[in-house]
Amino acid sequence: MESKRINCSACKHYYVTWDPRFPKGCKAHGFKTKHLPSLEVFRASGQPCYAFEKKIIKERGRG
Repeated sequence: MESKRINCSACKHYYVTWDPRFPKGCKAHGFKTKHLPSLEVFRASGQPCYAFEKKIIKERGRG
């Protein structure tokens, strides 16, 4: 069974940390990592990340 790779940067739970050792983080799972959080979840559980929620991007108005 092949699953699609989850793009963490499109998830509302993803954030960039100030820690150079662990520059990527996931608020839903509560951890920081060197790699994409979805890859760490897959490595640990063998399942794709269940916490993915598409980020809503607001458009800036002109004026």
